[in-house]
Amino acid sequence: MTAPGPDAASTSPSGSRALLTEVSPLLERVSEIASAHAEDPQALLSLLRELERLHRSIQDGPFRSSLPSERGSLFRLLQDMETSGGWPYIPRLQLRTFLDLLPQPDSQVLPSSSEPDVSRAA
Repeated sequence: MTAPGPDAASTSPSGSRALLTEVSPLLERVSEIASAHAEDPQALLSLLRELERLHRSIQDGPFRSSLPSERGSLFRLLQDMETSGGWPYIPRLQLRTFLDLLPQPDSQVLPSSSEPDVSRAA
């Protein structure tokens, strides 16, 4: 009996568990670093940029080159992606979302639309 190739290990549940066991301490460390810099938005922004860079590097490199070339294997991978949560995407905050998260100062109260516009009074 021959040992399974790299594709078999990466697509098997035991291969995924082994990977998660290997990566778990790294993820915990990144989480600790983020917590240690909780009051430093510049540092956290740098961390997020590095995580996104790493995500793109894995996506465009090892992941893309590991995609099965055989239709049945690719179909099984897509089915697994669909059942396990889809594509691992790192979304960026949109500017509007970021602004909505900022506290609004009480001194900047905008007039409501129900108040009459006195500048047009003739």
